[in-house]
Amino acid sequence: MPTDAPDPYSGSPFYYLLNFERALAWIAERYDDLLDVGERAFLHTFLHDAARLPRASRALLVRMLMRKGTLFRTGRLAYAEIGCALEAAAPLAALGWIDADAHVSLDELFALATRPELQRMFADAPALKGARKAEWLEALRADADREDHSAHAVHSRQRRYREWDAASDEAALRVLVAPLCERFRLMFFGNLHQDWSEFVLADLGVFQYERVAFADSSRAFQQSADVDCYLALHACREALELTGGEAPEPLLEAVDAIDTQDNAWLALRRAKLLFAIGQHAERRHDWDMALRVYERCAWPGARHRRMRVLERAGRDARALALALQAADEPESEEELQRLARIVPRLQRRLGLAAHKPVKARAAPRSMLELPRPASPFAVEYIARDHLSTDDAPVHYVENALINSLFGLLCWEPVFAAVPGAFFHPFQRGPADLHAPDFRSHRAALFDACFAQLDSGEYRATIQHHFEAKAGLQSPFVFWGMLTPELLTLALDCLPAAHLKLWFERLLADVRANRSGLPDLIRFWPRERRYELIEVKGPGDRLQDNQIRWLEYCMQHRMPVSVLDVRWVGGNDDAGTLAGADIGDVSDMEAA
Repeated sequence: MPTDAPDPYSGSPFYYLLNFERALAWIAERYDDLLDVGERAFLHTFLHDAARLPRASRALLVRMLMRKGTLFRTGRLAYAEIGCALEAAAPLAALGWIDADAHVSLDELFALATRPELQRMFADAPALKGARKAEWLEALRADADREDHSAHAVHSRQRRYREWDAASDEAALRVLVAPLCERFRLMFFGNLHQDWSEFVLADLGVFQYERVAFADSSRAFQQSADVDCYLALHACREALELTGGEAPEPLLEAVDAIDTQDNAWLALRRAKLLFAIGQHAERRHDWDMALRVYERCAWPGARHRRMRVLERAGRDARALALALQAADEPESEEELQRLARIVPRLQRRLGLAAHKPVKARAAPRSMLELPRPASPFAVEYIARDHLSTDDAPVHYVENALINSLFGLLCWEPVFAAVPGAFFHPFQRGPADLHAPDFRSHRAALFDACFAQLDSGEYRATIQHHFEAKAGLQSPFVFWGMLTPELLTLALDCLPAAHLKLWFERLLADVRANRSGLPDLIRFWPRERRYELIEVKGPGDRLQDNQIRWLEYCMQHRMPVSVLDVRWVGGNDDAGTLAGADIGDVSDMEAA
């Protein structure tokens, strides 16, 4: 965690313990009104009661929390700074935070024990010859199902499952406070995709974060029910991933029981989960279920999915009525693009005069035949190397360059400490990055940045942020791609008016428009001009988001084109790889 205070554990092997204590202190300070008696007791004991909980015990608990799972054998908890794991575990067991005499199930035993240990324990049930542990486990499960289920028999099996304790002088430790600490992790980060390793990575300089001067009162959750709601949604999401081909009705009932009306952020997460359930129902061809889900789903694209489900279910008239309604008030460019396909198709199937949408001016398209590479190589790189000259260098940038220029110019508004945007020191970007009101909450700051594009001050601002913020995490800036040479070329050759148009479109829909930009950019430094080039290899076609960017550039008379690469003597795609990912923009949760 960024801090200017001296580090009492500097150079100490207990660095991870200090980091965990910092996080707990953060939670105790900012979330006291949301904590129950048990949560406060845990925080007080861990942070302030060294007599009951020595440092080695605290360190052992953190080590286990940072590892996968909740069950550990003491022989695999060998840390020099902690010493004997059994001794360190005793105070934790006395507090009821761990079970130092944990019952081990058959499945858990196979996860804990080595194959030789298992062979000793199950000498009367030898391993299947040549079988993997998973196959052996499956056979033992079947045997257990056929065995006597009396209390004596069950106790006998449990004793056998524990024999490795005596053989290796070890014990199984089960972390009982793992759910509580998982709750604390959620409260600190505001999500469950970040974990305590963020502290270590930041300390090592692997990831560096902008310091945002947000208020002490800034936090991800405003009431305890919000935390419960998030965890419930997360559990439903995990259950969906394990559903397979099963009907989603029980899961849908669980989601319906989660109330998010008082929290717009959680309501959006709920909508995203409903969208995923609708897609699951579609894969099962359960059209009625899919419609019920999409009808009450506010996630972008749900209305289009309703049209497609109605169409696939043979309800073309209803699908057309919904499509025409959407055409009057499209939710996005993406939906408008899809409507241009589905409306004429439905009209033709219903015997109506098909509406022919006005086609946007297509980008110029050319063909380039090249020798097939001897080994697999990205077609974008092949095209770049062929086209590039000393007088007109070509760079592979995809989404990275324009996003990076935007991020450097607009660094202040992106990292502005507006309410609900930042609440811990390890955020790559604001929590509301994809919210509809992202721009309006920072309107004055964005307006000031865009004004620099008119005054010419933008060059100095971008250059300053490139140097002053180098390496800091950002949802827009791709530091690994952006070299001083490329930045200079871009600032010299890209007109400010074009930058402004690109940046306006990015802000109009951050989630949709951060991707789809052309692969290559060619500069003519002497003439201070450029060209964007989308490369398509054999068998590849333009994606919808790429088409939208090309149409936007053509609409505003920007130099853009599509280059189709074919191999001499054949059009198959052997010898090519997908493009590199330096400019790929994932649907990142910023907080």
